[in-house]
Amino acid sequence: MSSPLTEVEYERTAAMLRGGRIHRVVYYPLMGGEDGCEAEEWDFGTWHQPTMGVELSTDEGACFSAVWGSSFDHFGLEVFPEPMTAHLRRIGEPFGSTAVDVTDHPRWSSLAARKLTRVDITWSQDTERELRTPNAIRLCSREKAVWIAAGSPAEWPPTEVYHLGTDDVMVVFTAEFAARVGIPSVG
Repeated sequence: MSSPLTEVEYERTAAMLRGGRIHRVVYYPLMGGEDGCEAEEWDFGTWHQPTMGVELSTDEGACFSAVWGSSFDHFGLEVFPEPMTAHLRRIGEPFGSTAVDVTDHPRWSSLAARKLTRVDITWSQDTERELRTPNAIRLCSREKAVWIAAGSPAEWPPTEVYHLGTDDVMVVFTAEFAARVGIPSVG
């Protein structure tokens, strides 16, 4: 497992993504079912739930992992310049997580291979304890924006209520849905 992340390291990793082109996107949902080998449902239309994280590979060969973690004292979205194998141990094992390549999924294909013009981190602020926790990261090309967040639906099956700061990763594909989840807009 990686050591705790700092704000400086987080900003540095976001800067490394800026200007790159996403070549491959892989989700890491949990597995369930009777034998523990079936990927849990992750595609909900305007949002996806790759519970354990998202791995992004760039056309230059760099690999980034977006996972939930508690480096900032509360569950938040953490992004590291390393593959998911640095964070997950039970990939492909029953009741672990599985790798699902979603690069060609219609929701991702419009961002894949396009230059990332912006990579913004959205922070929550605990004013009482003076703590900031990253809730989400927004990846933007000139044509498309995608949010990766630490969040999940409040109920199952999902209704209209969502929580940020959970031990789950969700991916959001529209600004309207990002606002409904509680991800603040970034300038």
